[in-house]
Amino acid sequence: MEKSLIGRLAFWQKKTDPTSLGIYVCADKLWVYAPAQSDRTELWLPFELKDEHWSSAFVAVAKSFPNAQLQLVLASGLYQLLLTDKPNVDTVELSQALLWSIKDMVTLPVPQIHLDYFESPIPSNKINVVVVDKAKLVGMVQAIHEQDLQLIGISIEELAMTNLFGDDHQARLVVSHHPGQELLLTVVKQGQLYMQRRVRGFTQLDKTQADELTYGMADNLSLEIQRSMDYFESQLRQAPVSSIELLADGAVDTLAKLVSANFNQAVNVIDKSCVGARIAGLAFAEFSRGAE
Repeated sequence: MEKSLIGRLAFWQKKTDPTSLGIYVCADKLWVYAPAQSDRTELWLPFELKDEHWSSAFVAVAKSFPNAQLQLVLASGLYQLLLTDKPNVDTVELSQALLWSIKDMVTLPVPQIHLDYFESPIPSNKINVVVVDKAKLVGMVQAIHEQDLQLIGISIEELAMTNLFGDDHQARLVVSHHPGQELLLTVVKQGQLYMQRRVRGFTQLDKTQADELTYGMADNLSLEIQRSMDYFESQLRQAPVSSIELLADGAVDTLAKLVSANFNQAVNVIDKSCVGARIAGLAFAEFSRGAE
């Protein structure tokens, strides 16, 4: 009893605020972004993840950053993003109504479905539904809590892209690719997601050599970009995007030069050490969004 009292009165012990981390949860690793502090520079660190063994991965995170607060972004393999008609029900009943709307669109049985949703800033009778495997999600969250880490929020790749340009009033088309995944094209403006689509056929984009890009891949990518821009302008009735932004690993500088020859808009390469690290930084940006 005396010992515990002394511990409580140990006013010379320095109190430290918990570190806030952005984490990109990929199939084979956790990419972690930690901001600069008085005793260190900002960090981008990969932690190994094998076969979704969440416990060992978050044990490693907790050893490096005890008691940290976490904002997660899930890689595309951990969720499905569906577009469906918005049920004509009250908000409190929307999740349950969506569950029955999308149950035939996924392979998961109904009891294993956990879903959330978001709407486009453009008025529509459609709604975006995010579906995850409830068991996997629970396992991950439990592993986080077991290490005395605090989970603040979970997002997805499409929404993470809205943190790239803050409140910029110009619409930008972002072409992002994480190794092994399908290509993601999004249009972001003023911190909101206006459009998103996945495109097959580019899973090896990061491994394509610079001299190989001229053999059709750059033109194929330009075609997909043009299709997205046409849809954004004609179907969504929006002004043209101001720029095309490339977030990819590999020979992306060469790719930007080749793609720029096909468009009037500027084609820019988003600064990063690698895509996984950059998305971890976008996950961290959610802390600022939540504080607004």
